[in-house]
Amino acid sequence: MKVSGLFCCAIYAKGLQNREKVGILKAGRGENMRSDRTRKDTAKRYIAVLALLLFCSIVFNVQTHYQRTTATRPEDDYRGRISQFHSSVDRDDDGVDDQLDILNGALAYVSTHPKYKSRYYETGYPDDGYGVCTDVVAYALKNAGYDLQELVDADIREQPQDYMVEEPDANIDFRRVRNLKVFFARNAIPLTTDVSDVEQWQGGDIVIFEKHIGIVSDRRNWDGVPYVIHHNDPWQTAYEQDILEKRTDIVGHYRISQ
Repeated sequence: MKVSGLFCCAIYAKGLQNREKVGILKAGRGENMRSDRTRKDTAKRYIAVLALLLFCSIVFNVQTHYQRTTATRPEDDYRGRISQFHSSVDRDDDGVDDQLDILNGALAYVSTHPKYKSRYYETGYPDDGYGVCTDVVAYALKNAGYDLQELVDADIREQPQDYMVEEPDANIDFRRVRNLKVFFARNAIPLTTDVSDVEQWQGGDIVIFEKHIGIVSDRRNWDGVPYVIHHNDPWQTAYEQDILEKRTDIVGHYRISQ
């Protein structure tokens, strides 16, 4: 009986040892699985960071080197007859009226294929092949003898309460849509914002959206609604586009002179 009891105890002890070994093995496998998961999670994070860096690099390169906005003009699809408005003013005395000068100035500017990028210039006007929407308007008016940089700066200093500019800066103030809204409301001829009134929209007019601005084209779509010469973002396919009917944020339509 004593031998039998000792034998049973030995078997029981051996069983405990085996269970302990199994437990240790399971614990080891658990640690390995947790370690594998940690490594996989770390790898996923690295991949996500690398993907983000690659995406940012692609966006940067597109913005700085590979913008392909075309200056090729769209066809004039309107088959009706709307006479082009001509101003009685020729501010720069070049023999071309203001309205046509502004239109030609906008077309000449976009023909240089400016790339979209917002930056500050000590000269005010961009001189490095980059630009934004307000530069289309500034260069268009400059072609007619209107220096928007000087005009906006003078108007801000004369009526600072209208502009709410804390510290005037002639190099940038005329390149901000919010300031041009005020300037043209104060100094230009207001016109309809109803795009269905097609005869009132003329090449060389200025159209202002909530956060954007452009020059009205002399070419029109099938319904007689004119295209817009503008520069909205790096992804823009053409500088002259049929956008007036698609926009719901038109806040101003102006003509610089009668």
